[in-house]
Amino acid sequence: MLTNVEPVDNLRKLSIEKGQEYTVKRVKPALLEEAQSHGWLVDKQLKQTIQIKKKKTYEVEAQDRIWSLLYKMAFLYMNSNEPAQLVPDAKTPLLQPFMIDIIGIDHEVGVAILCKASSEKREADIQFRQELDAYINARSLFSNDINHIAKEPDRPYKRKPALAIFACNIIIREEDKKFAKERSITIFDENDLEYYEELVSHLGAAAKYQFLADLLPGVEIPALDLTIPAIRIKMGKFICYSFAVAPEHLLKISYVAHRARGKRADLQAYQRMLEKKRLEEIRKYIDKPGIFPTNIVINLDKKPGFDVGKQIVEHKYGTFGWLKLRSAYKSAWVIDGQHRLYAYSGHDRAASSLLSVLAFELLPSDIQAELFIDINSKQKRVKQSLLQELYGDLHKDAPDPEFRIRSLISQTIKSFDTDRESPFFQRVQTAEEKRSKKRCITWSSLFQSLSESTFTSEEKGVLWIDDDNATKERIIYIVNKWFDALKKNVLAWWNAGSGEGGGLAMNDSVIACFNVLKSVFQHLISKGEKLRSLNNEELSERVTPYALAVSKYLGSLSKEERQAFRLHRGSQGQTQRTKVLQVAINNEFPDFIPPGLKEHFAEQTHKVRSLLTNMKAILKDLVIDELHSEFGSEEKQWWMEGVPEKTRQVVSQRYEEDRGRQGSKGYYFDFLDYKGVIQQNWVLFQDILQHDDSCNTIENCTAWIDKIDDVQNLTIQEKAITLEQFTELEMYGEWLRERVRQISGTI
Repeated sequence: MLTNVEPVDNLRKLSIEKGQEYTVKRVKPALLEEAQSHGWLVDKQLKQTIQIKKKKTYEVEAQDRIWSLLYKMAFLYMNSNEPAQLVPDAKTPLLQPFMIDIIGIDHEVGVAILCKASSEKREADIQFRQELDAYINARSLFSNDINHIAKEPDRPYKRKPALAIFACNIIIREEDKKFAKERSITIFDENDLEYYEELVSHLGAAAKYQFLADLLPGVEIPALDLTIPAIRIKMGKFICYSFAVAPEHLLKISYVAHRARGKRADLQAYQRMLEKKRLEEIRKYIDKPGIFPTNIVINLDKKPGFDVGKQIVEHKYGTFGWLKLRSAYKSAWVIDGQHRLYAYSGHDRAASSLLSVLAFELLPSDIQAELFIDINSKQKRVKQSLLQELYGDLHKDAPDPEFRIRSLISQTIKSFDTDRESPFFQRVQTAEEKRSKKRCITWSSLFQSLSESTFTSEEKGVLWIDDDNATKERIIYIVNKWFDALKKNVLAWWNAGSGEGGGLAMNDSVIACFNVLKSVFQHLISKGEKLRSLNNEELSERVTPYALAVSKYLGSLSKEERQAFRLHRGSQGQTQRTKVLQVAINNEFPDFIPPGLKEHFAEQTHKVRSLLTNMKAILKDLVIDELHSEFGSEEKQWWMEGVPEKTRQVVSQRYEEDRGRQGSKGYYFDFLDYKGVIQQNWVLFQDILQHDDSCNTIENCTAWIDKIDDVQNLTIQEKAITLEQFTELEMYGEWLRERVRQISGTI
């Protein structure tokens, strides 16, 4: 017997309590102090009692979230605040009552859920297998008892049982997962819980059928059988059916594949997430009541039954008959009309209204995708990133190698995002997902990078193998190993994503790292290495030292240097980052000189020298003019009174050695000479050349000149400067120009 199960109408108050962050109760004033000693907080003072609250533990909160999820899915019956209890009888293998944390019962099914949660990430207890065995033994009794609750006389079919476990922050061993799966027990984790919560917020009660489809994949549900009048039509070489059906039934068998879900296991995950605002607008239209004269277009994943009755000859325009829709959740993919259909979710008219449907029969996945694109491109422009995601299904097994490569790349990116061991796990932003601090690497960036011919072309791609599956595994293996090595010394920087202190696990940096991998491949090939003939492990061993050189460089960067690295954005920024990382490898491997690196050195040196020359000219005009204004334009005035003696000696020596070819002595000042003049006459220059308002000494306030001088010395020695130094040099140059504009309006 199944106890502690009630109609959901009796559980409305409990649903409010389950949805709250705190547990709330009332106590008499005399018991308040004791309650506070156990962590309870005063919420409000009532007439005779005090309402107190306490934040729920992670374990309680997780269980309440799961209970609330089923409540929002509008199951007809659920357990109350306590677990449901299965009391054994003589016909079952159960020896003692079995507690089920959460139960949801509907017209067609009964769902049992055990909740396992931990505030700290940990492996499942050793007793977990024993609990699984007890759960399995309880199945037959549960299956029997759910059909004795609220018997429906006109219901000829029994409810199907479904068993599940939610393991939140609990790591289930692979052998236990396999054991559970073989016995039709579905194990969900905290990611799945988040997915279903988001789904129910979008779809309302209809999310229940997506949930049940994951619990009972492909299972025949007799209560879903439906026979309706229809016209069978042949369009080209495909069979389709035209009929009318209640939205309530169509919602049960339909699905819209969402890539935002926790499990991400659906190969047809190429549908845009339903827009909540649009659903609300259509619900208002249904309230009027409005009708939809256009078809919902679906594909039936299973061949339906079709009885033509006494008809002998089929008419060329179609054949009338009785269509029997197969009884399974998630058996009809919605190609068009998703919003019209799901607007009926939880609506009063879902059972009484009719929708016109055009149902194709067993369309191949690539034809479904093409049809989806054709329809949606006419209605609303499809994002390029969405089309790239579609390649995984659209061009699978395509005869054209170029299309097949696109499919492999798309499948690979899906794997990156779903594989917990990948550096890109849950970091890929798909077309329909919102950008977050972690999920900030776009699908397009990865697709663009992996489409490089050096990686994946059939003719010369290092990662290409004749077998498609082997190629996919090779791409996944090498890319994961490359980025694992890159982030070895900068794990916190990588994990920060686009958040504060981040900038590494983002589009521009990731593209730059792919560019570097490409240049490493090209370097090794130029040395005569046959990279395509190497197996995955051998190839990884050849490129990893170069990745570690990059990781070593990245790990050496200061907070300011990391920020400077992040500031270079867009295509130019990607090029700049690529060159910086290639220079880092060159420092470790001098023979690594990819195309463009020498030119990069020369171009950077030219830019630096140009900046230094320009800044020196600005300082000359600014400092000397200010000295002229203060002390007089005669040399004996500004030179003797405004320039320190030591500086006069150094400048005079340069002037004499060059015999004054450049002009007056003002042309022979260097950066540190200007610093000496500025410091001696700080009262004159404080308002003009104090770069940092927070500095508290003259030395600190003029330290920016030392940095410029350091760069000049490196350039003279023909040594490379850091990215931070180059960025600072550009910043100081712009700041100086702006200061002079403000003073004279001439530069």
